[in-house]
Amino acid sequence: MLVKFTFTLSALLTTFVICHAQSPETLLLKNYRPKSIYNVPVTTVTKAKYPVIDMHTHPYAQTEQQLAQWVKTMDQAGIEKSIILSYSTGKRLDSLIALYGKYPGRFAVWCGFDYTGKDQPGWAEKAVKELERCYRAGARGVGELGDKGLGEFYSKPTPGYGLHIDDARLKPLLQKCAELNMPISIHVAEPYWMYETMDSTNDGLMNAYKWRIDKTKEGLLGHAELIKTLENAVRDNPKTTFIACHFANCEHNLNILGELFDKYPNLYADISARYGETAPIPRFMNAFFKKYQNRLVYGTDMGTSAGMYATTFRILETADEHFYDFDRFNYHWPLHGFGLDANVLRKLYRTNAQKILGR
Repeated sequence: MLVKFTFTLSALLTTFVICHAQSPETLLLKNYRPKSIYNVPVTTVTKAKYPVIDMHTHPYAQTEQQLAQWVKTMDQAGIEKSIILSYSTGKRLDSLIALYGKYPGRFAVWCGFDYTGKDQPGWAEKAVKELERCYRAGARGVGELGDKGLGEFYSKPTPGYGLHIDDARLKPLLQKCAELNMPISIHVAEPYWMYETMDSTNDGLMNAYKWRIDKTKEGLLGHAELIKTLENAVRDNPKTTFIACHFANCEHNLNILGELFDKYPNLYADISARYGETAPIPRFMNAFFKKYQNRLVYGTDMGTSAGMYATTFRILETADEHFYDFDRFNYHWPLHGFGLDANVLRKLYRTNAQKILGR
């Protein structure tokens, strides 16, 4: 994707401060940029080992020129298809389907739910009709729905604050998704560091501080409560396929997600935008991917650059140790490769996504 940058003097000074060594006496935590001195193997993986279906992207390309550049990058990286989670209904969805439809088979645009008038009588029936219209327009899935504690807020043009995924008012929409074989991609909660106290004991502080949860907001559901809303919806709608974005934000304790996988065959999870959170624990991740190799799908949610794809492949495919990527991750800790085996990679990259999309 081509992006035009405008630099201000302050931005240039900030870049200078971050990129150049600073004395520990004046160093700010946010500017900590260590460089590994370990003499260990370094593997460059510019193209995935197997063809990839990326189950978590967004409409980053806004013009035909940007879209053409993205397709070129996808070809170089081995990305066969990208699922565009648009959040959208109505005219915005239609325009996105028209744009991305210029590359048949390379993209699939998913829709949102229309929450317009959600507190009025008859809203659910209207929302179902719009969902059916989106399906006829070409949407074959729903997403990304998002709830960080106050309700579904991602959908455009109208957010659904006050509605959690297990709300009875959403039941007709979830049932219609099952009828139309439309998987639902849903983001609940945030990584647990964002809920922890913002002080020196928080080992994810460098990134957690930026994305911290304001727990003083009235009516805010906590991490466990949000996971419970997801479980309720998955349990009560067994014919609907759910994809929990970002490991259901349970990177700190993936046993939570594993227990949900064990209970509910209609639940999957994408691994998007949580490479930084999981790369510090490579042996555990290798075991988790192996155990739940039929339930995890590849995703990025980090833009369209070739370097971004390469970093995800390096983490998934190699056994490289102690490396950094501050262009994409703001944690202080180093990254480590999972070294996933061929069978797991095939399922993660493509086979599991084909099963979901085939439904």
